[in-house]
Amino acid sequence: MANRIPRVPAREQDPATRAANFKEVCYGYDLAEATAEASRCLHCRNPRCVAACPVGLQIPDFIAALREGRLADAAAVIARDSSLPSICGRVCPQETQCEGACVLGVKGEPVAIGKIERFIGDWSLEQPGTPAAAPAPRNGRRVAVVGSGPAGLACASDLAKMGYGVKIFEALHEVGGVLVYGIPEFRLPKERIVAREIEAVKRLGVEFETDVIVGRTVTVDSLLDEEGYDAVFIGSGAGLPRFMGIEGENLNGVVSANEFLTRANLMHACDEAYDTPIRTGRRVVVVGGGNVAMDAVRTARRLGAEATIVYRRSEAELPARAEEVHHARQEGIDFRMLTNPIAVLGDERGWVRGLRCVEMELGEPDESGRRAPVVKPGSEFEIACDAVIMALGTSPNPLIASTTGGLETTRRGCIAASEEGATSREGVFAGGDAVTGAATVILAMGAGRRAARAIDDYLKQK
Repeated sequence: MANRIPRVPAREQDPATRAANFKEVCYGYDLAEATAEASRCLHCRNPRCVAACPVGLQIPDFIAALREGRLADAAAVIARDSSLPSICGRVCPQETQCEGACVLGVKGEPVAIGKIERFIGDWSLEQPGTPAAAPAPRNGRRVAVVGSGPAGLACASDLAKMGYGVKIFEALHEVGGVLVYGIPEFRLPKERIVAREIEAVKRLGVEFETDVIVGRTVTVDSLLDEEGYDAVFIGSGAGLPRFMGIEGENLNGVVSANEFLTRANLMHACDEAYDTPIRTGRRVVVVGGGNVAMDAVRTARRLGAEATIVYRRSEAELPARAEEVHHARQEGIDFRMLTNPIAVLGDERGWVRGLRCVEMELGEPDESGRRAPVVKPGSEFEIACDAVIMALGTSPNPLIASTTGGLETTRRGCIAASEEGATSREGVFAGGDAVTGAATVILAMGAGRRAARAIDDYLKQK
C-alpha cells in the first residue's frame, strides 16, 4: 500500500561543510526520487491538501502527472495556479499547510509535496519556454503593481494572463522583494532560481521599473490620475523592523534582522570578491524565534561568528519551521530558550559588549494561544557578544498609506483591505504583508491572486 512506503529523504549538504558556505543546503529530489515519492500519494477523492494550499494548487493532479512521467503536464498543472513553484517548493511552510493536511500524516509521514513541487519547478526552468504562457492579447486596460515580492508577482502574473497591461514598481535596485533581500542564498538561490522565475513572469508581458519609491518618486494618486492606470495593487510588504525599546539598543553593533539580511543578500556578503559593509564580530546573538531569526543566525554563522538564538519561550513554542530549527542545530547554533533580553551592554567606545537577560517561565496562554512568558525573579545574567540582531517581526512602512488620500489603515499600521484585497480607496487594492503584517510567501501569493480576480471584476463592472 502507498501508505506503507517510507517517505523519500532529500539529500543535503554535510552540516559541517555548509556552515562555512552559502551554497544551497538541500539538494532536492532527482527524477527517480521524485517519482518514488509521488507513488506514495493516495489521490484522495476530497484532497485536503488542495484546500490547505493558499493558492489552491491541484496537488494530486500534478503528482499523478509526474508519477506517469508526464513532466510537462505536471508543470502545466502547477502553472495554472502558481508562477513561482521552485520558490514555493523551497520556502513555504508545507508542514502547516498542504503536507499538514495530508491524510498519510495521521499515522505516518505525509507526502513530500513541497519537494515534489520544487523538482517540477526546477525541471520546468530548464525547459525553454515551459511552462510560461505566451502574453495574452491586451484588453487596453493598465494596472500598476507596487512591490515585486510574492504578492506583487502573483497579482501581476494573473492580470497579465487575463490580458491587462501590467507594470511592477520596485523601490530597490533588484526585482524580487523579500525573495531577493530577505531569504538567504543557502535557502533560496538568487541567480539560479529567483531570477529565472522572474524571467518567466516577464515572458507573460509584465514590465518592471526599479528604484521607484511609491510615496516619494510617484504616488498612488499620480499613478491613477496622471499616468493613466486603471487600478493599483499595493504589495509593498512589511519592511519596517520592530525593536524591543530596551536600554542600549542604539549602541553600535545592534541591527535589525531586516538590515542584516538585506546587506548579506543585496551586497553579496556571501562572495569574498565583495567588500560588504556587514559586521558580526566573533560572537553574535539573534533575538527572536521565527524563520527570519533562523535566517539571520545561520547567515551570521556562515560569516564566521559564534551564533546564538535567544528566545523568551520554550522550543515547543518556536514559530520557525521545524526544518530550519533542525538545520540550525546541525550547523552549531546555540539555542538559549526561556531567555529574554532586558538591556544591551556597551563598552567605553559605544560598541556592544554583551546582552543582559532574565530567565523566563511559561504561565497561562495569551491571546495567541501560546503560554505567556513570565520573568523568573532574581534570574538576571549576561551573555558576552559583539553584535545583537533583533528579529522581532516587521510592520508595513507607513509611507504609502500616508501619501494616498482616503486609504485607511489598521491600528497595527497595515493597509485595511477585504479578503479580496479591496481597500477604502476606489481602484486601489492591496494584499500580502502590507495587509497582514509579516507572513509567508505562499499566503502573500494567495492574496495577490485573489486581488487580481477582484481587479478584473472591478474593471469589467467599471
